[in-house]
Amino acid sequence: MAASVGIDSSVDFGAPRAIAALDGLRVIDASSLIAGPICCQILGDFGAEVIKIEHPVTGDALRGHGHQKGGQGLWWKEISRNKRLIGLNLSTTDGAVAFMRLLATADVLVESFRPGTLERWGLDPDRLLAERPELVVLRLTGQHGPYADRPGFGTLAEAMSGFAHLTGSPDGPPTLPPFGLADSICGIAASSAVMMALWHRDVHGGAGQVIDISILEPMMAATGPGPIVYDQLGIVETRHGNRSTNNAPRNTYRTSDGHWVAVSTSTLSVARRVLALVGHPEVVDEPWFQSGAGRAEHADLLDGFVALWISERTRAEVLELFAEANGAIAPVYSAEDLVADEHVRAARMLVEVNDPELGPVLMHNVMWRMSATPGRIASTGGEAGADTHSILVEELGYSEDELLRLRETGAVG
Repeated sequence: MAASVGIDSSVDFGAPRAIAALDGLRVIDASSLIAGPICCQILGDFGAEVIKIEHPVTGDALRGHGHQKGGQGLWWKEISRNKRLIGLNLSTTDGAVAFMRLLATADVLVESFRPGTLERWGLDPDRLLAERPELVVLRLTGQHGPYADRPGFGTLAEAMSGFAHLTGSPDGPPTLPPFGLADSICGIAASSAVMMALWHRDVHGGAGQVIDISILEPMMAATGPGPIVYDQLGIVETRHGNRSTNNAPRNTYRTSDGHWVAVSTSTLSVARRVLALVGHPEVVDEPWFQSGAGRAEHADLLDGFVALWISERTRAEVLELFAEANGAIAPVYSAEDLVADEHVRAARMLVEVNDPELGPVLMHNVMWRMSATPGRIASTGGEAGADTHSILVEELGYSEDELLRLRETGAVG
């Protein structure tokens, strides 16, 4: 599929490799599902050596999430790329000992166990930092507050943050996203937090530290200024569908050939161009048109102008005319559309990677481009415990007999 639409690959396993931004950094990924693994995926994309710990029997829950092909989880292939895999049961004495030996070689630990779990296993951060003062411990579950011991999932954060309350039609129910939005935002934010801690350690001569971040807080930040608006004005925002309270016209509109496009007019200059394009320049000099809030108060009028004009033209015509007028528009894409888009292809936002089990697979490229220290995808997510032997025997000094005993006791996979 990727080859048919001209996706270029940035992965050449035989090519000389430029130095990566995080070469020499070792990260232990003891998290599960989405937020922690995305954080570690980003770090691994830019050169960190990431060692992913899974339970030796059950594995990571994400292996069973989403679509599968030939028994292989497709989401797993992407989110666990660039990671070495070890099966380790931290709740056993032998597993905890192996974990501590591994941490003695590490810079960062990322974990998402429910609060109190590491402490129950005798692996609390105080002990970890006492034995490895340079360690940065990232905890992704939110360690404080009366809800700290409750299960934490992205769906709950999307509900509590205000996102669901604001999303959907005015006469419809609160709406949740059909993908891991809160987890993804948290994982991206967490990668920034880790780098701040490492900067403090390596540039300012500080020690390691514990980072406490809950999945709720980044989602609250992304949802916008609702708390300060309520605090200062007593206003509680409600659902407006695809409209915005900040500007208009802003919506999705259907074309004559049954496609959808999205239009935004966040600036006055763009709003002027759009209304001129759709044949209503008479409104652009109205006093209320001069501010986003004023235009939002006249959304019915402005939406009607834009919707009618778009409904009389095909998607190709609409996009071409908007481009000529320098209006802000984008097609509403499915995954199929996204894969075929010329800009996505040219900017290499998607990349074809060779997977040992599935062959060529298409996935998101590294999230940003760096001119001197580019990221790369060196491998896709692999089989459970694939690197257990090399890590424990070749790097941590376990003998073959010791490894056999650990397997027999269930401490490793």
